[in-house]
Amino acid sequence: MATAPLSVIVGVGDGLSASLARQLAARGHSIVLAARNVDKFAPLAAATKAKSVRCDAASEADVAALFAGLAQAPDVVVYNPSFRVRGPLVDLKPADVRKALEVTAFGAFLVAQQAARLMLPAKRGTILFSGASAGVKGYPQSAPFAMGKFALRGLAQSMARELHPAGIHIAHVVIDGGIRSAMRPDSGDNMLDPEAIAASYLHLIDQPRSSWSWEIEVRPWVEKF
Repeated sequence: MATAPLSVIVGVGDGLSASLARQLAARGHSIVLAARNVDKFAPLAAATKAKSVRCDAASEADVAALFAGLAQAPDVVVYNPSFRVRGPLVDLKPADVRKALEVTAFGAFLVAQQAARLMLPAKRGTILFSGASAGVKGYPQSAPFAMGKFALRGLAQSMARELHPAGIHIAHVVIDGGIRSAMRPDSGDNMLDPEAIAASYLHLIDQPRSSWSWEIEVRPWVEKF
């Protein structure tokens, strides 16, 4: 009997990550959900029959342990974590800026490195990064977020050029707008539906290698850009 595809989602919340987990599970994927607090997504793990792993994405030891504990090489790895701190540049706390870079960018490197090491022997797999409009446009009083997301986008672009010829699909998704959630309800079209974003991720996973995208943008049709 064929082994089910394995998808690893790092930085799990109740929005995009949850939608991705449900849609991938519906396709028959085995799911691994990783985050610092696994208790918060226990119902999601139960619903998707997922394995939950406590993991600080910015910790080299935690990330190494996450991938060492996988039963097989992952077919899909999604990196969602980010840390945002706002304020005038002159008032920012260096410790907060460091954390933003560690969570948003350095953690992405750690996860991507471990994933690539497992995928390369099979010459297949997909690694997806959740970006933001801040990764292409730095907004005022949001320097740490821009720094982290610019670095994330650079990582994805460099990896795509290096790993696409080796059979590993790398893609960066610019999420331009707020994502609808229980804490951010929306009655109109001015916020992104996490189920719709997840469908775009699945489209990237399904892309034939003759027409791979390394980056796509998703935004509500009313969002200015």
